[in-house]
Amino acid sequence: MLAPSHLSAQVFTLSKEELIELTPIPDGWERFPDGRPRIPDHLLERARDLSSEEMMGNNYTDGFRILHPGKKMVGRAFTVMFLPARPDLDGFARSRAKAKGITTLNNQTVIDMLGPGDVICVDLFGKKEGGTFVGDNLFYYIMRATKAAGMVVDGSIRDLEGIATMEMPLYFRHADPTAISGVTVAGWNIPVRIGTVTVLPGDLVVGDREGVNFVAPTRVQQMLDRADTTHIHDEWTRKKFDEGKYKSSEIYGSPRDPELKKEYQEYLKRRLAELEKERASKK
Repeated sequence: MLAPSHLSAQVFTLSKEELIELTPIPDGWERFPDGRPRIPDHLLERARDLSSEEMMGNNYTDGFRILHPGKKMVGRAFTVMFLPARPDLDGFARSRAKAKGITTLNNQTVIDMLGPGDVICVDLFGKKEGGTFVGDNLFYYIMRATKAAGMVVDGSIRDLEGIATMEMPLYFRHADPTAISGVTVAGWNIPVRIGTVTVLPGDLVVGDREGVNFVAPTRVQQMLDRADTTHIHDEWTRKKFDEGKYKSSEIYGSPRDPELKKEYQEYLKRRLAELEKERASKK
């Protein structure tokens, strides 16, 4: 784990106390040593069944190129901010880093902090040329370090031919052959902008074919429980459609007939109990 001195060697920073204040969590949850929320692993697994529609009302953004559209991305946000380089800012940042024992301040400084389940969310302000956060070798390192959790780059990557063969979710704006340049590492595990939304450290990150959702830890459990009901409703609806006895309007979105409504409520209650029992057995 990184020592506290390393965590403050950035231009814009939050103390552990400030990060805890910024990112409230439900009772019983844990945090990483730096204060970032640690969404429980079993909730990350449940989130793999979510669709973008079921996460509506959270922070959603799209317009990315997606490396593996059929591969769901789920993890905890580790945020990184870059700014366009200018000599005074760059000198200040490097001076702060050197005072804290960091001899080199660049993209690898942050990459080396990643752990299992981290989805690195990189604010590179959409930069194409010189905005290449990683090539294939560093992408491979991140895949190993995070257990292939994923990456969101509001900027560029390079060596796309090599990266395309690796099984880790990636959302990015551009592919470009240049090396990263003309930027300064301004901070990590601070609020960043990805697309049109603000992302906080420790957010639940879920990416699918449509785009990426970022969910505050305090909203995760409620959203997952609501999704269970939606999944069961869809399951029951399609069973009734398969019977071939009803018009769509008689069943969806809510059954008209009181007896069918009662049947659905009983089905919902039974299936929720089954899901709860199944999950309890896996803990």
